[in-house]
Amino acid sequence: MPDITFMPDRQTVRVRPGTTLLDAGRRANAGIRTRCDGKAACLMCKVIVEDDTGLAPMNRNEQLKLGSLSEMGYRLACQTRAFGNVTVTVPEDPLKAAVRALLAKQQEEDGI
Repeated sequence: MPDITFMPDRQTVRVRPGTTLLDAGRRANAGIRTRCDGKAACLMCKVIVEDDTGLAPMNRNEQLKLGSLSEMGYRLACQTRAFGNVTVTVPEDPLKAAVRALLAKQQEEDGI
């Protein structure tokens, strides 16, 4: 049974072999975003995997959708199936990142 660890929260969940990273992420409350519910249509469920030895190879659909992002370690969580232990980084939600940056800038300007 593979262990999937989701960063940056270090949430680990044990899953059956062949489980998608999206399903594992849901079990771990990893905050993987999606609009298409796992149909590879919205591309919101991108995650970063440094060592993909515990994962099934990228299918043609995933390769086409990700393009050059695949060379930087990105995978679509809805398409990626785990067969061994793997650590996955869930990128920060762009809206949350923008709000965090705005708040940090405000604090800096206010001298806090």
